[in-house]
Amino acid sequence: MIWQGVLGHDDVVEQFRRRLAAGRVNGTFLFVGPPGVGKRLTAQRLAAALLCSQGGNPSLEPCGTCEDCRLSAAGNHPDLLIVEKPSDKTEIPLRLLIGEGDTRMREGLCHDIGMKPYRGGRRVAIIDDADELNTEGANCLLKTLEEPPPRSVMILISQSMDRQLPTIRSRSQLIRFQPLAEDVLTRLILDAGLTADPQAAEGLAAMSDGSFQRARTLADPAVAEYRAELESRLDGSGWNAAGEARALMQFAEAAGKDAAPRRRRLRIALGLMAEYYRNAIRRAADEAGGTLPGIEQLADAVERCLMAVEHVDRNAHPTAVVEALCDELGKLLAA
Repeated sequence: MIWQGVLGHDDVVEQFRRRLAAGRVNGTFLFVGPPGVGKRLTAQRLAAALLCSQGGNPSLEPCGTCEDCRLSAAGNHPDLLIVEKPSDKTEIPLRLLIGEGDTRMREGLCHDIGMKPYRGGRRVAIIDDADELNTEGANCLLKTLEEPPPRSVMILISQSMDRQLPTIRSRSQLIRFQPLAEDVLTRLILDAGLTADPQAAEGLAAMSDGSFQRARTLADPAVAEYRAELESRLDGSGWNAAGEARALMQFAEAAGKDAAPRRRRLRIALGLMAEYYRNAIRRAADEAGGTLPGIEQLADAVERCLMAVEHVDRNAHPTAVVEALCDELGKLLAA
């Protein structure tokens, strides 16, 4: 079944149909699941259905023709509030939640969600990148969650419950999203034109861990080429820390002069390195007496790569992160 173009999450849609039929849609929902599986798309489609002036039935199908639907489709419905991390920031700015300066506590999502709906229905707020709320921002949001305004729906989108304060988790209704099935992901890959070859789409889906975002990344010719080169180098007999650091930085710098796309590229490269070592763990488990390093060292290598991604996300100097990682991996895997 396809609900408003959303594939693979029939169970989530059915949950909301039951809630709407029972009159229990209002409140705060925490959408949790891997990246690139459709959490934001589901939130947007749900918001459009809830804001439709002709809707309100358990089918959650907006009419698509009323003024509310047209405003939702254009992305400027006055009762739909969306907060997300700016591309040049490492966290959601506090001003987006509570304003700043003279407008503090008189602007921002925490203020706006409590306003009377402009069009007489309800107000819906979507907080994307909720994992990137800092402690002060999460505590400001908590005050709103403790006393949610009537006729309001808030949706927080997260990759991990562990990234949310326990007090936020306890005041939110958890909605879990699972990785997309390979057949669903194959269809999305073909529909998006990432490849026109069904067999290639199946192969891409198999490598993407149920994430369309990852499939799109791996379909990039530059990423595919780098992945092949990386595996070839890491499969070699020796480790060249300086050479590997140079290759990582060259791949990142090929994204252009701006820092944000360079950091995205570097995160991709570090993720591919972590993936290599995860696969090496599987091979080591299957190849008794093989020449691969021990599983414990490989697990540590995965952890170091993921820690490097976190450092990049926190705006650490990319070259310093990469050089430190490559030195650590050289020592770790030589042990």
